[in-house]
Amino acid sequence: MRHTAHVDSALFANLGWGIGLLVVLAIDIAALIVIPKGRKPTAAMAWLLLIFLLPLFGIALFLLIGNVKLPKKRRAEQARIDGIIRERVQSEKDSEADPDTWPIWFRRVAAQNEKLTSLPAVGGNRAELIPDYEASITAMAAAIDTAQKYVHVEFFIVSWDKTTEVFFTAMENAVKRGVTVRLLADHVASRKAVDQKKTFAELDRIGVIWSWMLPVQPFKGKYQRPDLRNHRKIVVVDGRTAFVGSQNLIDRSYNTPKNLKRGLKWQELVSRVEGPAVAEIDAVFQSDWLVETGVELTDERVPATALAPAGDLVCQLVPSGPAYETENNLRLFLSLIHGATERVIITSPYFVPDEAMVYAITTACQRGLEVQLFVSEIGDQGMVYHAQRSYYDALLEAGVRIFMYPAPFILHSKHFSIDDDIAVIGSSNMDIRSFSLNMEVSMMVLGSSFVAQMREVEQAYRDAGRELTLDEWRREPAKATFLDGVARLTSALN
Repeated sequence: MRHTAHVDSALFANLGWGIGLLVVLAIDIAALIVIPKGRKPTAAMAWLLLIFLLPLFGIALFLLIGNVKLPKKRRAEQARIDGIIRERVQSEKDSEADPDTWPIWFRRVAAQNEKLTSLPAVGGNRAELIPDYEASITAMAAAIDTAQKYVHVEFFIVSWDKTTEVFFTAMENAVKRGVTVRLLADHVASRKAVDQKKTFAELDRIGVIWSWMLPVQPFKGKYQRPDLRNHRKIVVVDGRTAFVGSQNLIDRSYNTPKNLKRGLKWQELVSRVEGPAVAEIDAVFQSDWLVETGVELTDERVPATALAPAGDLVCQLVPSGPAYETENNLRLFLSLIHGATERVIITSPYFVPDEAMVYAITTACQRGLEVQLFVSEIGDQGMVYHAQRSYYDALLEAGVRIFMYPAPFILHSKHFSIDDDIAVIGSSNMDIRSFSLNMEVSMMVLGSSFVAQMREVEQAYRDAGRELTLDEWRREPAKATFLDGVARLTSALN
């Protein structure tokens, strides 16, 4: 009897192991079929490695954040809105600049952008860069003080504090004058901000009409991958003045105990825009408003043809994100870098590029171009900071000059310039998150006067910081480079 029981136990144990192996094998085969489809090889390999090593955890994580696109219904709505914009553009062709005056490769990039977003390049614009944090908020508040019809506000993070109080006061006064003020805030990011309940209670008190962007509210039927976020920063006043850039509506410390303890301060760059391009900036806001609220703001649309020329800049807005079928911002950045003939100067707080971007930047060096990268000396997000550092050796080896903006500042500006006449400014980092997971907006500008302003900003970064050399970098301790490598692997999980 004992012998028989022992045999039965061994049989069941072997049977259990056999079933377990078959389940693992089935999971591995399913992963090999499902995961590589529509993914970049690095992302697919990272997911497969995680699932092969930790099957249960890997599958659970993949089910939670494995889909890099918004739900099909949301993408269909974005496509419908793009169709509306495309029809409007056809009736407003007079607002477009003369492409014959543009460099031919820039003409091709503008055509690419329009094909992806339905927004054309338009001439007759003026744009002013504002590198001072408080000054940009003051400038936006001053513009709101002139509003007669409407104000459109869209930020990743919205917070009512001592720094932003002037902006909230301007909105309140505008509402009192009979101006309609609408505001969009990212649901996850703004809810995590300090005193967020007071912030949105204040918006209700002053009469702002507001809505969440990409709300994660499964019990209300509103759900998508929770880390797909709307990262855009936009202010539009009466369809005639607009602001775009990297800055959120919050104190430059973000008011968190951790940041205050470290003394961290964010350094930003914002552009004030006038001219026909404002209609495109407002189109991005109105598209987001329509998707989130179901309300189309047709009565408040100011067409580009109604906006008098304000300057000599050619501008084009490029919205991007998981609502689109392709990575609009990545294609824009790659096209511009490949078309550069003299220099490429990049500022990105979170620089975690994909292989195509690394090749574009290092190839620019090999073509003999001057390539510079501005980043922060310290980081506010540990994994991203270490993933970013993992690229320094290859970049320095290729000839990229890396400049470190000093602590306690976090260089959060997002912009780059090509040669002496093309620049991009907006909300998009040069990282995998901004390329694939965040809804972003970038403004491409053709005009030497605008690039001259950006040159002054870039020089201020050099004066404030220091250059990282290859010799210095190669003296980094092994522990740090190990963490950099691990972080780089995890960054591919998208």
